[in-house]
Amino acid sequence: MFGEDIGKGFVMGIPPYIIGGLAALPYYRESTSRRVSSYDRTGGNRDYLTIEPWETRVLADIEGTGIIRHIWCTIASDDRYYLRNIVLRMYWDGEPNPSVESPIGDFFGVGHGVAKHFISLPLTMTCDRGFNSYFPMPFSRRARIEVENQSDKPVRAFYYHIDYEVLPGLDENMLRFHAKWRRENPTEAKKYPPGVEGKNLTGEDNYLILEAYGRGKYVGCVISIYGLKPGWWGEGDEMIFVDGEKWPPSIHGTGTEDYIGAAWGFKFEFYGPYHGLPLKGNPDWTGASSMYRFHIEDPIYFRKSIRVTIEHGHANDRSDDWSSVAYWYQTEPHYEFTKLPPPELRRPRI
Repeated sequence: MFGEDIGKGFVMGIPPYIIGGLAALPYYRESTSRRVSSYDRTGGNRDYLTIEPWETRVLADIEGTGIIRHIWCTIASDDRYYLRNIVLRMYWDGEPNPSVESPIGDFFGVGHGVAKHFISLPLTMTCDRGFNSYFPMPFSRRARIEVENQSDKPVRAFYYHIDYEVLPGLDENMLRFHAKWRRENPTEAKKYPPGVEGKNLTGEDNYLILEAYGRGKYVGCVISIYGLKPGWWGEGDEMIFVDGEKWPPSIHGTGTEDYIGAAWGFKFEFYGPYHGLPLKGNPDWTGASSMYRFHIEDPIYFRKSIRVTIEHGHANDRSDDWSSVAYWYQTEPHYEFTKLPPPELRRPRI
C-alpha cells in the first residue's frame, strides 16, 4: 500500500509514522521533512506577518500527502482581546468547511483570553508567549491553515512555524483532526432540590462540549469557567453518550475535578501531560478558571456519533460562563460546524 520501504520496521503491525513520538525514533521511514514559516524572505530579521483588522492570512497551503507534526506561533498585538479575536481555521483535502475553528488562545490550551504558562503533551503555552501544538494532523491531498483577525486593531507581528512530513501515502484508516470552540454564557441553572438531593436522569441540560457524527475518537478538551457567584461549580459529572445511547451513558463521571484528574476540588494551579488547571479563579470560586483533559492514552471511540457533555454544577444547578474547545479525530466529511459567534459574544469577562 505504501511502497516497499515504508512498510519496513512495523511495530506490532503498526507503521512507525503512525506511532510517532519516542517509540518511532529508532526507525527510518521514507518521508521528507518540511516547514512553512514566517521567516523574512529578504534575508532580514522581520520574521513575521502583520495582519490588518478583519484580514485573513493563509499560514500554509500544502498540496500532497503528509502529516503536520508541530505548530508554533507567538503574537504581538495591542488588542486586549486578541486571543479571542484571532480565529484559527484548518481545512483538509479541499473541504469547503473547516475541520478546526477556534479562537487561537483557547485552541492552544487556556481560555478567557489569557496566555498562561503550562506544558502538556499535545499543547503548551511556554513562558506565556510561545504557543505549541503537537497534535498529528494527517492530510491526503491538501492542508490549508489560516488565521483571521476579527478586530479593529492590527496584529503587529505573527510569527509561526508549521512542521510537517511529506509521505508517499497514508493508511486508509487514518482519521482527520478536528477542534471546535463553544460557549454558553451563562448556563441556565435548573431548579432542583438544593444540594445533593437534585437528580439528573437525562443529561439533556448538560453543557455540551462536543457533538459529532461519523466514525472517530474523542481525544480531549479545554474547559474554561468564569464563576459568576461564590460557590463550588465543580460538582458536575461528565456524561459521554456514544452512538446514540440514552441515559445513563456508558461513560459517566463523578465530578468536574475528577474528570480533570484532581480530587476534592482544586487546591492550586497545576499542569501535567494529560490533565491540568493552568488558571485558577478566586478562593470563593468566582472569576476565571481554565483546565484541560486529554484522552491520549484513553481515547473514546465512536462508530456513528458522540455527545460529550458535563453538568454545570451538580444536576446543572449553577449559572456561570462556560466555554470549551473539543479535540477529536474522525472520518470526513464531517457535519458543518455551527457558526462561530461574533467577537463581541466571544469577549472574555477579564
